[in-house]
Amino acid sequence: MSAHYFLGIDGGGTGCRARIEDAAGTVLGQGLSGPATTRLGIEAAWASIARAFGAAIEEAGLSPLEVKRIHTGVGLAGIGRKGALEALTAINHPFASIDFVSDGEGACLGAHSGRDGAIVIAGTGSIGLGFVEGRRLRVGGYGFPISDEGSGADLGLKSVQLALRAHDGRHEKTALLAEIMQRFQNDPMEAVAWMDRASATDYAALAPMVMRHADQGDAAGRRIVQSAAEHVDTLIRTLFDKGAPRVSLLGGLSSPLEPWLAPDVRRRLKPIDGDAVSGAIILARKAVCGR
Repeated sequence: MSAHYFLGIDGGGTGCRARIEDAAGTVLGQGLSGPATTRLGIEAAWASIARAFGAAIEEAGLSPLEVKRIHTGVGLAGIGRKGALEALTAINHPFASIDFVSDGEGACLGAHSGRDGAIVIAGTGSIGLGFVEGRRLRVGGYGFPISDEGSGADLGLKSVQLALRAHDGRHEKTALLAEIMQRFQNDPMEAVAWMDRASATDYAALAPMVMRHADQGDAAGRRIVQSAAEHVDTLIRTLFDKGAPRVSLLGGLSSPLEPWLAPDVRRRLKPIDGDAVSGAIILARKAVCGR
């Protein structure tokens, strides 16, 4: 394996990271670029991936002949979209090999050093993913608003719903709900106009406000966050029930939400071994190691 190099790429909705290692695991170069997700289109996603790996190759100082000895693993957001994987694998590349998985699967590989295990991602969206004895596990994560329970987007949606109910007298007014309505100039029709163009990311932008008020004891905030935590509890328990020997919690909402989880769930959570780029490198090494 001494002649090989390994490139791991984590392409997500907010940015793309690349890292090159040699056979011994020494980091040779790293690169960053903007969003890389198939939602932007295959060409745009690949362009972002190429900028990231180009920067990593430049930092590593690899020659064109050495680039041909790079085995590459890519974890990419939105790869499950119809036709995405086929389009990506058809793109010409300079490497010895390239393999693609979803960004969540890449994160799962990294979290457990390529061994059997599962993750729950609680960020803008939510999903449970895992690998057990060759089986792929999936729980939830079918997209907001029909799924992604316990996510930042879900917190935002619930806060707007309760704020509108409080505005017209169907729910007790609280500081959180008042602050939500202030965002809409205390006019429900402003909220309706916002809803017409709002994305999951826009709803998730309200999540830090919800968490802040919940931590300060706001009744509506606590109700929303406790419900989200119960959904995440269920995702985690379901993965264990499906045979996952270990489960880790990841995502931007994981740290603020963890104290709200059930004590038995918190005790069973495992810290991650490595990040999603580490998982992509594990995927790349499989081309040589076969495991």
